Amino acid sequence: MMQDTGSHMHHRVPFNDTVLKDHHLTSTDIEKFVKLWQEFQMKNMTPQDECQGYCQGEIYNWLRAYNSIHGYVSLMICIFGTIANILNIMVLTRKEMAKTPINNILKWLAVADMFVMLEYIPYTSYQYIYMKPGEKDLSYTWAVCLLVHMHFTQILHTISIGLTVTLAIWRYVAIRHPNGGCANFLLAHSREAILLPFILSPILCLPTYFVFQVRETYDVDKVNSEAMYHVYFDKDSVLYRFNFWIHSVLIKLLPCGILIVISAVLMHVLCEASRRRLKLRDYNNPAKYAIQLNLNEAKSKKPPRCDRRNDRTTLLLVAVLVLFLITEFPQGLLGLLSGVMEKCFFAHCYPPFGELMDLLALINAAVGFVLYGLMSKQFRTTFRSLFMKRHFGSTEMTRLTRVTTTCV
Repeated sequence: MMQDTGSHMHHRVPFNDTVLKDHHLTSTDIEKFVKLWQEFQMKNMTPQDECQGYCQGEIYNWLRAYNSIHGYVSLMICIFGTIANILNIMVLTRKEMAKTPINNILKWLAVADMFVMLEYIPYTSYQYIYMKPGEKDLSYTWAVCLLVHMHFTQILHTISIGLTVTLAIWRYVAIRHPNGGCANFLLAHSREAILLPFILSPILCLPTYFVFQVRETYDVDKVNSEAMYHVYFDKDSVLYRFNFWIHSVLIKLLPCGILIVISAVLMHVLCEASRRRLKLRDYNNPAKYAIQLNLNEAKSKKPPRCDRRNDRTTLLLVAVLVLFLITEFPQGLLGLLSGVMEKCFFAHCYPPFGELMDLLALINAAVGFVLYGLMSKQFRTTFRSLFMKRHFGSTEMTRLTRVTTTCV
């Protein structure tokens, strides 16, 4: 067996440059071909090959199932939210409501939320309802519309975040230092405090303007292919990573941290007020009140109406802040992970959550009217007097205005 092998080897011709030259092919040509082939494979490698195994599981199946109905759900929320925010603006601009800075902040918050929903209606109608699943519009007009939609919603959403933080700080100062220099400064510069988020938001979103752009491409498989346009971003650029850090940390997570602290302080204030009220009423020993005080004296021990209204206002704002945190914190966390884990996480994990994040933001922008109506007696009274054509008497409105002016 070894002899046969040796005989075969004896008749083989060595593979060298002399033979290759006879066939007009050299080892250098082969090396160049292998190198070009490797470069071709790298250029045509899909993200699935590069990031295989990223973000798989049951939760992503649920997210993709929801994404198929996102257009109809978001459209209904936008229509309701637009009408609700218009009603908010009409109520909060009434003379008896506009006297307090907090109501003015809520009014401009409703304005920002209303424009977010007005802009989202044509986007979701075309993207999720008019176009069929899997269909893409690669026209230049739609690419520009997507770019404008992206920047417009981000700026308005950042304005809403700034106004929410302003609202929380304002309430904290009003409760902790009602007669201090900071409270007086805020009262004297209430318009500037409201205007500041409208000025800072476009500046904070500045990196996004340079990261995303409309790009023209062609189908290489077709000889006379038409130009295709899409929103392009360079995943490997430093500016791309920097934008994620700015968006996630500075715009999302930092305000969330501030709101968590302020919400905890406001809840502590509410608990303290509740304990004082129980102690004042002395529920644990009612016989003591019956012996020592007559009925009129007992009634005088009720907490002042101003204190009760302060508690309701604080509870309302805590509800607004908690809803904001539920909406913004997941977005900030996803953005931070996209910046840390770079393109694989953003390409595979971020998109399935995109529609869910939009849904949370739209719900947050739409439920303000419901919260105000449930938790603010003055809002309900003003709404009824404005839309139900009923006059509840000047005494009721005067009382509410007087209490609001002195308490808030």
